[in-house]
Amino acid sequence: MMRVQTAGTWLSVLALAGAGLGVAGCGSSSSGGSGRGGSSAPGVTATSITFGTHQPQTGPAAPGYSEIAPASQAFFDYVNAHGGVFGRKIHLDIKNDQYDPTQTVNVVHQLVLQDNVFGIFEGLGTPTHTKVVGFLNASKVPDLFVASGCPCWDNGASQPETFGWQPSYTIEGKILGQYIKQHFAGQKIGVLYQDDDFGQGGLAGIKDEVSASSIVSAQPYQSGTTTLAPQITALKSSGAKVLVEFTVPIYTAIARLTAFTLGYSPQLVVSNVGIDPTTVAGLLKVVSKGKASGAALIGGAITDGYLPSFSDTSNPWIKLFMKIHSQFDASAPFDGNVEYGMANAYTLAQALQAAGKNLTRQGLVNAVENDGGSWKGPGLVPFRYTKTQHGGYSGVQMAKVVGNGITAFGPMLTTDPTASGAITPYTGTQPAPPASGIPAS
Repeated sequence: MMRVQTAGTWLSVLALAGAGLGVAGCGSSSSGGSGRGGSSAPGVTATSITFGTHQPQTGPAAPGYSEIAPASQAFFDYVNAHGGVFGRKIHLDIKNDQYDPTQTVNVVHQLVLQDNVFGIFEGLGTPTHTKVVGFLNASKVPDLFVASGCPCWDNGASQPETFGWQPSYTIEGKILGQYIKQHFAGQKIGVLYQDDDFGQGGLAGIKDEVSASSIVSAQPYQSGTTTLAPQITALKSSGAKVLVEFTVPIYTAIARLTAFTLGYSPQLVVSNVGIDPTTVAGLLKVVSKGKASGAALIGGAITDGYLPSFSDTSNPWIKLFMKIHSQFDASAPFDGNVEYGMANAYTLAQALQAAGKNLTRQGLVNAVENDGGSWKGPGLVPFRYTKTQHGGYSGVQMAKVVGNGITAFGPMLTTDPTASGAITPYTGTQPAPPASGIPAS
């Protein structure tokens, strides 16, 4: 029987590997409120605009996620090579917070108070970003398109500067729950979830659709834990035949290996954020010292998506992102994390176009609230952007892990994060990207 390495052992390997990770970013020496170019906002000159972001370039969430911000900068490099937005080149100052909330506070304060960035873009992580939302809103700093589906970003009344981007975990959980209810009726359901707003939001969505009596075990874990053996043992003992996981990739891998050693093989249903096949397969290989196969342990897993599958090379958005990847980010694998970073960056470029040449922080926030709900782009469903709703994409399409990719199936579905909100098919179509690949005003 294959011996499973603990998360702690793997994290030690990661810490060593992380020393070699280059933190891709741009300094902010060219930023600052010069007042040129029709703007007096921090981080803006006549020729540049600088955003900051906190990312896990090392630490437990680094595998896969460390690709996201560099992919966003790759898209900005593409935009910059075509003249930028209103003549301004977009730069992203990437700070490594190691997925550690204390470090997140430190680096975000540095970005805002010392580096004078225009705004924060794509700050990654639920436990991390929740620690800086209050500061950013009190400071009236645009906090755009958080890389997390926490329902907590969706509150324009009390957090007017903060906007989610991906579907909230509750929306995702509801749609996954509906699929489980329809296709696994009468079967016992188990849930493994990260014990923060990420996992709790997903569990709440599942409970909106699946009867309480069907959920025979719900097992939380803390980020940074060294083993999932107690949780997986409890789930196996409960008799759960369907296992839903709201896990980040490292814990998806640890859970799969632990289940394998215990002879536990339920039908797997995994949140979109934890099942990128390239990332999880790589982690399985590292953690198992080459003995585990991603195809064997995650093949057939049910998941969902709100962007076209990165493995669908016939999709025009994937063709665009692959072209940009080959020009500006070729050292990274082309996977769902790279697609995420580029698609999110496309949305920021849309927002900057909508905000106009005379750029201000409030003008950018107004542009998202007033125009964002009608934006078309790489997403499969509309955004939920209004003055009060800041929740990002409104739904997902069901999908399955097949080989090294993800294959979507069924209709695109939309809903809201409330328990009573109906789940309805979305009949709109995804437009092709602009000929230039850059959003126009």
